[in-house]
Amino acid sequence: MSGRGKAGGEKKKKVSSSAKAGLQFPVGRIARYLKKGRYAERVGAGAPVYLAAVLEYLAAEVLELSGNAARDNKKTRIIPRHIQLAVRNDEELSKLLAGVTIAEGGVLPNIHSVLLPKKSGKKKGGEQASMSQEY
Repeated sequence: MSGRGKAGGEKKKKVSSSAKAGLQFPVGRIARYLKKGRYAERVGAGAPVYLAAVLEYLAAEVLELSGNAARDNKKTRIIPRHIQLAVRNDEELSKLLAGVTIAEGGVLPNIHSVLLPKKSGKKKGGEQASMSQEY
């Protein structure tokens, strides 16, 4: 055989571009969407790999924080409320997703300081004693 592949017609097993990059997100699908979306005339080979890596990192970050929120609430499943709590409590994610509404997410628990009951510095017994001295 003059350099025409393996002897006996053996075919090499295909390895996905995601596996080559060591990613879970689909590099080939992202490449297809980048081309189909017509964001540019041409799409380089590294662009979908980089984008897949960024998306995978963001997904992992949100899942980790949401999992922590679920564990804090003693739940085994992540629900939209946990995602909302995770995103809004993280400064950078909150900034990134500022204009995003998460369905069934609710709001962060927050009571304005003006609405809280006032704390009195004196004891009630001391106030009554001063009142009785005036009369």
